[in-house]
Amino acid sequence: MTSDNAPSSAPFGAFAPNAAQAAIIRLAQASGLKRGAFRPWMSRLVNLLRRGPVDVQYQGASFRFHHQGSATERGALFNPDYNLDELDFLRQHTPAGGTFVDVGANVGTFALVMARQVGPTGTVVAIEPHPLTFARLAFNHAASKTPQVRLVQAAAGERDGELMIESGGGNLGATHVVTGTASAEAIKVPSLRLMRILEESGVGQVDSLKIDVEGFEDRVLIGFFRDAPQSLWPRAVVIEHLSQNEWQQDCIADMVGRGFTIVRKTRSNTFLSR
Repeated sequence: MTSDNAPSSAPFGAFAPNAAQAAIIRLAQASGLKRGAFRPWMSRLVNLLRRGPVDVQYQGASFRFHHQGSATERGALFNPDYNLDELDFLRQHTPAGGTFVDVGANVGTFALVMARQVGPTGTVVAIEPHPLTFARLAFNHAASKTPQVRLVQAAAGERDGELMIESGGGNLGATHVVTGTASAEAIKVPSLRLMRILEESGVGQVDSLKIDVEGFEDRVLIGFFRDAPQSLWPRAVVIEHLSQNEWQQDCIADMVGRGFTIVRKTRSNTFLSR
């Protein structure tokens, strides 16, 4: 058995939900218990029935969800509609054979799902800096059998170099770039400009892009749109705006000034297209 904070080398399926866990997960998925306020309770209950992660299918891809320490993994485990609005918008703008870029890929709940959309002739670039999260992403990538997904273990940033990142409040999905004083848990990771990542991934055009980097979105996007040729500009973008008070510049306004249109907003994300 593995601790819920460490990736396991056991093959996918080794942690398939037992009968009691599966019943709890189905109950949550079919009821109001799938909502965010209830998910930590459901996660604790599933963990009481058997400690450790669970291996499940989500939106057609294979995942080992370490749900106890990640709000993202809890959301995808208990809510079958988790991020569905965002995924449907991105799918609408991404054809088979197209290219999707995931900045802040976490464990792959966007990247590996969008791999099904672009198909075997398409490309997904999944960018994730945290070593533990990246290990989980790599495991899910292998389990999902998606060779069209290119994994990049680095932080997207405003310049090439290094950045300090740290997790927040026991939630690995809330990992963020340290812009002030680093805590004892902060770690140093490589930082690369988004344009360089795309060039090194052999990407010549982008259909859609999702970015969720906990308040560092402006540092990634402002320089990218300033320096990248328009052929590299995505046709559709989903950007998390929950931490926009930490932005130094309004990157959504910058995109609108460059010809993007705000299509809609949810509590967490802004959808743009051009």
